[in-house]
Amino acid sequence: MFRAVDVYPVLSPGYCLGRALPDVLKLVLEGGAKIVQLRMKGASVSEVAGMARIFRGETDLAGALLIINDYLDVALGEGADGVHLGLDDVPIAEAVAAAPELIVGASSHSEAEALSAERAGASYVNIGPLFSTSTKNVPAPPLGLDALRRIAPMLSAPFTVMGGIKRRHIPELVAAGATRIAMVTEISEAADVVSRVRGIRETIATAQSGEAG
Repeated sequence: MFRAVDVYPVLSPGYCLGRALPDVLKLVLEGGAKIVQLRMKGASVSEVAGMARIFRGETDLAGALLIINDYLDVALGEGADGVHLGLDDVPIAEAVAAAPELIVGASSHSEAEALSAERAGASYVNIGPLFSTSTKNVPAPPLGLDALRRIAPMLSAPFTVMGGIKRRHIPELVAAGATRIAMVTEISEAADVVSRVRGIRETIATAQSGEAG
């Protein structure tokens, strides 16, 4: 199912225009998203677990995948489909060994990190940030499209892209090899989340059709 993902919404407190996360989640799912990541940096395990329980119920109803950022124990305890890990979290190989049934996503900020994550057994690798972003503190500068064009052909595992991505960037991202587009504020801070998700999915499909043709 992960290979069929197009838009990949990442929902995080503080980036929802004051709306509650569960409310934004429902809108994202109504828009047709097939995957959602819950990202609650710095929250307690109990807080993340409580929100993950709500997310699991809604994503189950919608037939969508649920990925938990950082918290492997919560992902396992709440029956999520996967966990997304950064460089400072549980090592990828350790997570894969402990939870072989989970989708294990890995952040990468360079060619070397992307290839290392794949070798460690990551189910998918995230490449980013591609553009300047305020939603993630990353010591590395934005990678840009040239880095994406270089890294994408090297990976055998599926990959996502993230970091400052707007709908207008999608055609050039698809042309560079990306088909799974992770977004935070472009979706969660939209006035009409349902229409935004639908529009992004349509843009990805149109760009892919153009590439195929």
